[in-house]
Amino acid sequence: MKNNGLIPGTGRHWMALGVVLSLSLANGAIARADDINPDADEILRSMSSYLAATKAFSVNADIDFEIVTTAGEKLQFSSYATVVLQRPNQLYIQRQGALASTGTFFDGETLTLFGQNINAYAQFAVPGTIDEAIQAFELETGIPAPGADLLFADPYVGLADGVQSSSYLGTAYVNGIECYHLAFRERDVDWQIWVQTGDQPLPMKYVITTKWITGSPQYQVRLRDWNTNPQIAAGQFIFSPPAGATQLEALPASELADFTSTQEGQ
Repeated sequence: MKNNGLIPGTGRHWMALGVVLSLSLANGAIARADDINPDADEILRSMSSYLAATKAFSVNADIDFEIVTTAGEKLQFSSYATVVLQRPNQLYIQRQGALASTGTFFDGETLTLFGQNINAYAQFAVPGTIDEAIQAFELETGIPAPGADLLFADPYVGLADGVQSSSYLGTAYVNGIECYHLAFRERDVDWQIWVQTGDQPLPMKYVITTKWITGSPQYQVRLRDWNTNPQIAAGQFIFSPPAGATQLEALPASELADFTSTQEGQ
């Protein structure tokens, strides 16, 4: 979840741009950086309520996360994900990335983790909700699931937990879509979220920065192709082992690497 994310760096800003930003924000959100900004909180609540009210949705995501090597080199790894969710207890996630390609299936009774690279899978009995399946994933693997806050029945609870201050930074554009830009600070991480304006307050971008690790690595998700009324194929959430697949007690950490924020280079 968000407390364990990593992401790509912001790079060097031009001095003139920094001056402009400083002036434009001096009397706004940054002046209230030690407080909970009511506008940011209201928008976050609105987004969370909208997501919670959806009976089902599908979304695609482009994911970037950073590691910092022992030599101080910051590396960014990119992956792609497809999510299909049907409340209260069905979830499918497909990840394709340089470090691992994995599938997660949850049908309300069984959580299955499938490693495509090794054609092997692990299954766990998890009768319950999507929330319980995500918690079981983290418990069984010991790997955090950054971004999973957005999949919970009440996203606000997980997102707001631990927030010490927040800011509303106005509007910006993500993938050509106008969004509200919100920033939040916690003890160990800073995070930002961009929420679509209008009557569909969907999250479009989510960035988590780990503050107290050298290099402040980041985890970034860009969400697109939202569909809040998807046509879900029969059997979408049920795992059928491919030919020759091996069942394991647990998938090796290397096969689940794309889920984790662990800095393998350190």
